[in-house]
Amino acid sequence: MNTTFPVLALVLSGPSGVGKSSVCQVLFNLMPNLHFSVSCTTRAPRPSEIPGRSYHFLSSSDFTAHKKAGDFLEHAQVHGQCYGTLASEVRPYLEKQQDVILDIDVQGARQVWKNVRGTDLERRFISVFLLPPSLEVLEQRLRGRCSESEEQIRQRLARGREEMNYWREYDYVLINNDRHESARQLQAIFEAARCRCDIQSEDFYV
Repeated sequence: MNTTFPVLALVLSGPSGVGKSSVCQVLFNLMPNLHFSVSCTTRAPRPSEIPGRSYHFLSSSDFTAHKKAGDFLEHAQVHGQCYGTLASEVRPYLEKQQDVILDIDVQGARQVWKNVRGTDLERRFISVFLLPPSLEVLEQRLRGRCSESEEQIRQRLARGREEMNYWREYDYVLINNDRHESARQLQAIFEAARCRCDIQSEDFYV
């Protein structure tokens, strides 16, 4: 009798500076088997970022080559730089019975939903939008990173305000008052979503 619940891929979106990376760091302690889908980007790494763990840092030509080869599950241009998620960061891990979390923006999330619709991956995807307690807190967090110019901060705040209009497109919404609480809520979403009747395999409990 098959009593194994399915593993899932969770799309996590939210404005820049909302704390997605910090929440994920706590979540990995709660879910050690969780795979973080490492995105590709053409931007330069920040001082605290580790190539291959924070991002796959690619040249513009390498990024274009992956795009032409159809390697991306989604890709977009954000703040003048290219970002993308390789399909190889998701499917192989689901096949190995590992949950996956993808940190991508609204534009990328829409592409993912479009690309997996009607495929065997569709039932494996869930989505969460992470909101800040307020726009004032979001600005404080962005400035606290000390990694962007004043113009870049203004651009990120403007884009963040726009992105927050689309949280209703997602399955779940959280307000990130505390990264530990938000991580526990994400863990609960994983556990609840994998128990849905409509995503179980045909041989479940047979």
